[in-house]
Amino acid sequence: MLPALRLLPLLLLLPTSLSDSSLHPGDPQLMAPPSPAVVIVGAGISGLAAAEKLHKHGFQNIKILEATGRTGGRIYTQKYAKGLVEIGAQWIHGPSPDNPIFQLASQFGLLSPDALLEENQKAYGNNHPSDMPVVYTSSGGNISAAALADIMGLFITWLEQARNFTNSRCGPEDSVGSFILQQIVNSSQEWDKELVDTNMALLRGLLNMECCVSGTHSMDYVALCPFGEYTMLAGIDCTFPTGFESLVNRIKAPLPSGMVVLNKAVKRIDWNGSFQGNDSHVYPVEVQCEDGDSFVADHVIVTVPLGFLKKQSADFFSPELPTSKMQAIKNLGFGTNNKILVEFEKPFWDPNTTLIQVLWEGDSPLIEPKEDLKQNWIRKLSIFVVLEPPAQLGHVLCGFIAGKEAEFMETLTYEEILSSMTDLFRRITGNPELPPPVSILRSQWYSQPYTGGSYSYVAVGSSGDDLDNLAEPLPTDKEALKVKYMF
Repeated sequence: MLPALRLLPLLLLLPTSLSDSSLHPGDPQLMAPPSPAVVIVGAGISGLAAAEKLHKHGFQNIKILEATGRTGGRIYTQKYAKGLVEIGAQWIHGPSPDNPIFQLASQFGLLSPDALLEENQKAYGNNHPSDMPVVYTSSGGNISAAALADIMGLFITWLEQARNFTNSRCGPEDSVGSFILQQIVNSSQEWDKELVDTNMALLRGLLNMECCVSGTHSMDYVALCPFGEYTMLAGIDCTFPTGFESLVNRIKAPLPSGMVVLNKAVKRIDWNGSFQGNDSHVYPVEVQCEDGDSFVADHVIVTVPLGFLKKQSADFFSPELPTSKMQAIKNLGFGTNNKILVEFEKPFWDPNTTLIQVLWEGDSPLIEPKEDLKQNWIRKLSIFVVLEPPAQLGHVLCGFIAGKEAEFMETLTYEEILSSMTDLFRRITGNPELPPPVSILRSQWYSQPYTGGSYSYVAVGSSGDDLDNLAEPLPTDKEALKVKYMF
C-alpha cells in the first residue's frame, strides 16, 4: 500500500514512494479542482516528484521554491577526475520491482544492463557492500581474508539479531550500539589472546562503517526496538552510469518553465490564516521568502530536510506546529555522513580490489574515542570504495566518514585534508614515498544551511510513529483530512 498524499493547507512530505501505477490521468475521481494554488518548498527529488505528479493530473498553478541555486537536493552529481561522481546519494539500495526509484530509473533507461538482470534484483545486499574489503593496518600491514571474514560474519549476525527485536523484548532507551557491544563482550571471552586486539580494531572499523550506513555519530544513538522496521528490499545495490542527477533531470523534464524558482529561500510559512491574492481570492496559506517575496497558496507541500527543521522549525511555521510534530522533529535523529574523494595518478591497490578498510591499531569498541577531533578525526575514516570503471572515472577512492568527525572535517581547508590523505595512505601502505593524491573532493552536508546533515534515523527515544506523525497533514480536522489526491 502506497501512502496517500493529502493535498491540504500544509503537508510535510517525506521521501517515500514516488509512483503509483493504479492512478491514471483523466480518472474522474482524481481530477484536480479548478487551478488550486500549490506551493512546494524544496526542489529535491521529493518536491520535484510531487510537482510532476500534480502537474500530470491537471494541476497547473504550482510553484516550487528552492533555496539553493540548483535542483536535486542531496542528490548531487559533479564532474571529477575523468568522469562523474556523487557528492550525495550514490546507490539505489535494494534495486528491485518494489523500489519506486528503481522503477523510475528502469522506465527512463538510466541503468546498466547488469542492474536489470533478474538474478541481481532477487539477491539481497542488505544495504551493505557485497564484496570483502582488503584491510590495510595503520602500521602498514595487512589482515588475512579469513580473519576478516570471521569477524564480519559475527558482525552481520549481530545486526540481523538487532533487527529481530520487538518492543516486548527491549526498552525505549535501548540502542543498537549497546546491544552489539554486549555481543562483543560475550564473544571476546572465547577468542585466542593473540587475536583480541586485531578483532577489536576490526569491529571498531565495522561500527564506523555502520555509522555511515545509519547516518549517525554512534550506533549508541540508534534505537534498538524499531531498528528492524527499516525494510530491506531485494537487489544488489547499483549506481547510475550517467549520474544520479540524470533521474532528477528526467523527473523535472515535463515541468513547465518557471515552475521551479531557484535561489528562493523560504523564511516562514503562515499556514492557518486568510491572505488576499492578486486575483481577489482569499488563500489559507502565505509563504514568505528571505528576499521579501511572498506566495499565497491553497496548499503547501514541505519537503525540506529534517536537519533544517531541527534548526528552524520554531520560527519556520506560524502558528507553530502542534506539540506532537515538534516533538517528532526533536525525537528523530539526523546525522552527517560525508565523503572524501581521492584521485591518484596510479593506484596503489590491486586491480581486483573494490573496497579498502583501514584498521586503526589500538582502537576498540570497548574504548571511548579521544575527544581531540583535530588529532583524531581521521580515525573515524575506516572504509574506501574503489570507484569503477577506472577507464572512465580515473583512479579514485571514495572514503566515508560519519558523525562529529565528519562535521569537523568540513572545517578543514583543502590543503589540510590533502595533507591528511597523503599521510594516511603512506602510513597504511608502508610506503613513505607514495606520491600524494592528484586531487581531493569532499562533501560538506552539515554546513549547508538548508540541509544541516545527511539523512535521518530513528534515534533512541523515538520510533516509527514519529515518522508517521511528521508526515500527517495539517490542519487535522475531519473535513480538512478528506483525501483529495493520492500518489
